[in-house]
Amino acid sequence: MRVLLVHGLGRTPVSCLRLARALQRSGCEVESFPYVAFAQTYEAIVRRLVARIERIAARGEYGVVGHSLGGVLLREALARVESPPPRRLVMIGTPNRPPRSARLASGFPPFRWFAGECGAHLTSAEFYERLPRPDVPYTLIAGTRGLEWRWTPFRGEPNDGLVAVSEARIDDADEVLTFPVAHTFMMGHPAVQGAVRAALGLAHAP
Repeated sequence: MRVLLVHGLGRTPVSCLRLARALQRSGCEVESFPYVAFAQTYEAIVRRLVARIERIAARGEYGVVGHSLGGVLLREALARVESPPPRRLVMIGTPNRPPRSARLASGFPPFRWFAGECGAHLTSAEFYERLPRPDVPYTLIAGTRGLEWRWTPFRGEPNDGLVAVSEARIDDADEVLTFPVAHTFMMGHPAVQGAVRAALGLAHAP
């Protein structure tokens, strides 16, 4: 089975390296999709991602995993893919609703430059209303080792420091797998890696 990993905003494929190794130990062929948000438009990134998924789909069964913004990009891209769909879409720390942290950060010029058009979309309720709902089975994973105080943007709600558990849901009734991890490095946590393997139907790595 092949697995495509898509990293989050401001990161690189290196951020998912430990997850990639865990999947390889379970017998997967793992590929990574790189992008640079401040240098590319959202549409340009999505088009490249669609082409990448099409190439992987032509080679047989596959799954897709996105961290943070990577999950949003996968939602958009999968709606345009004409090849067979993946076995499952796994979203790790993905804001499937406008994240409060991005709305606050958008007031700072460095964030607007660093995040580019992708970051602007994360602050837009209209963007999320247009974002395609997955037509494939999906698994939502969120962290809870974030800010606990009520005076923070999360007001005591479980979060990973950047995304609240409620913001990880697509539908209100969605089940979210939660782990005591923070947003930035959650992909490297053994429990998260185990949840990804289980979602993809993979054997436990030795």
